Amino acid sequence: MRDVSIAPRSRADARIADYLERQARRVRTTPPGTCPLVVLLSMVQAAAAQTCGKCVSCRDGLPRLAALLERLVACEADEKDLEDVRALADTVRATSDCAIGYEAATALLDGLEDFADEVKSHLQARACAAGVGQTVPCETLCPAHVDVPAYIALVAEGRYAEAVNVVRRDNPFPTACSFVCEHPCEQRCRRTLVDAPVNIRGIKRFAVDGAPADQVAPPVRGADTGRTVAVVGGGPSGLSCAYFLGLMGHRVTVFEAREQLGGMMRYGIPAYRFPRERLDEDVRGILNAGGITARCGMAVGEREMRDVAGTYDAVYVAIGAQAGKWLDLPGADAEGVYSAVELLGFIGDGDYPDFTGKRVVVVGGGNVAMDCARTAVRAGASEVSVAYRRRREDMTALPAEVESAVAEGVELMELEAPVRIDVDAFGRCTALVTQPQMIGPVRAGRPAPVAAGKPERRMAADVVLIAVGQDVVSAPFEAFGMKAARGRFLADDGLAAEGQAHVFVGGDCQTGPSTVIRAIAAGKVAARAIDGFLGYCHKLPGDGEAPAAWPNDRTPKGRVELAERPARERKRDFEGVECGMSREEVIQECGRCLRCDQFGCGATEEGRVQHA
Repeated sequence: MRDVSIAPRSRADARIADYLERQARRVRTTPPGTCPLVVLLSMVQAAAAQTCGKCVSCRDGLPRLAALLERLVACEADEKDLEDVRALADTVRATSDCAIGYEAATALLDGLEDFADEVKSHLQARACAAGVGQTVPCETLCPAHVDVPAYIALVAEGRYAEAVNVVRRDNPFPTACSFVCEHPCEQRCRRTLVDAPVNIRGIKRFAVDGAPADQVAPPVRGADTGRTVAVVGGGPSGLSCAYFLGLMGHRVTVFEAREQLGGMMRYGIPAYRFPRERLDEDVRGILNAGGITARCGMAVGEREMRDVAGTYDAVYVAIGAQAGKWLDLPGADAEGVYSAVELLGFIGDGDYPDFTGKRVVVVGGGNVAMDCARTAVRAGASEVSVAYRRRREDMTALPAEVESAVAEGVELMELEAPVRIDVDAFGRCTALVTQPQMIGPVRAGRPAPVAAGKPERRMAADVVLIAVGQDVVSAPFEAFGMKAARGRFLADDGLAAEGQAHVFVGGDCQTGPSTVIRAIAAGKVAARAIDGFLGYCHKLPGDGEAPAAWPNDRTPKGRVELAERPARERKRDFEGVECGMSREEVIQECGRCLRCDQFGCGATEEGRVQHA
């Protein structure tokens, strides 16, 4: 047997593992604006450090690739060097014995194609492409580009109303985003280099708890322009556009088909996640800006759209994606089978279902599926299951939502693809029948499920909720003359609708179903575009400035997480499940912010996102 010295190797491995964990943190916090060729170089250098040295192509080829890439990164390479890189990478990929060389070479070749513009700039312009340069990560990655460090500093000083107005400079839904935002701002938080990202959403929640949005005076409205704008759709995108246009001095009319404003925030998110009274705070705060008239219960079809387009100086269509997709399954038309979107829509108007004693199966793996499952628990169902054709780790639902559903008693049935719905003699559903799956090859970045060759499974069910996506009701608007592809309206970069001179479009109906903050960002962009179309270039007023920064506290600390009410309690009602921070918690969490706007790249003009 080979004599392997375990102890020294174990101690060294432990130190290496600790070092690699620190490096992994650095990778996770790679800031937006980083030169992609630098990232490729780092990847090749890391792979070269992993090689065992057995095969020549990996042992000698990867260091040679790194040397060639260093010339490309330094803008010293020419076309011949680029040809050498590609040829050598092809050789390494074809001749390496293991995945270290193969994957490194494959990733490099893919990167050269993905970042072709950057490669061209380094070769010809001898500089990085436009847009390369580090910015404040949280501000850049927020779709609305909210000044995150400023409002965190204001919350730390107890100046909650000012913090709310800092948020409203770019996002008129501070309360909504403190409850339901997926917080992309935290993805590259530099605090991760020390311990964990700052809980930005939780800090915003503390601000709106201390200063409700409808009790904070909005900025002063600009002089009345006399120009009129119609906004079709009273959801996050439409109301955001109306808010900014109203502040600019334009006269805005919002047409909403339902009886209340809020869109899918009201009719797609259950009250236990986002209490309706808190949504109303944001809505009232928006209407308080002035110049906005809301006309609820006014559905806009082809004829109404023609009237609106002929009456107003500009029109913004933000109807969202409020129709649920359906599965073409035998028995899908049975009694007891409902669309998840339809169910949540009823709840938005206070019409709660009664599932007392019923067995409920939800089909899907997104946030809507989790919302329906948790709603069914609260509606008295005796059993609630979620059938999903992929694995739990493949679900598009937020991990926290999945964990909360499981804690409330929801059973996850992974790798189960729906086949049919069994129906009794009276036309009522009795079970969902599924075909067990296994995970196959990766397609479009995700492992694709395939039949596992196992017998079908029958899940007894009195109610089946279909939560497999949402669609845009585009037909009336296409009849009016707006262009669409695959149910999504077409628009240019300024959100001007194709084929219509003064019609703009944005939000879920243009991008497909997305997040609240992305819809808000679209409304902000549309307001700027419409203002320019009307012949103006207003600068939006804003209150609140960031306090001076204290020296950074880099002592590692645990991240403060927002707790939820105990599952045994919260699953019995539709009251809010999430608990806010205490003053002590928020002070600690605000103190973890490294103030990249003052001490990092944000201290320079190039390091700040330009606010619309």
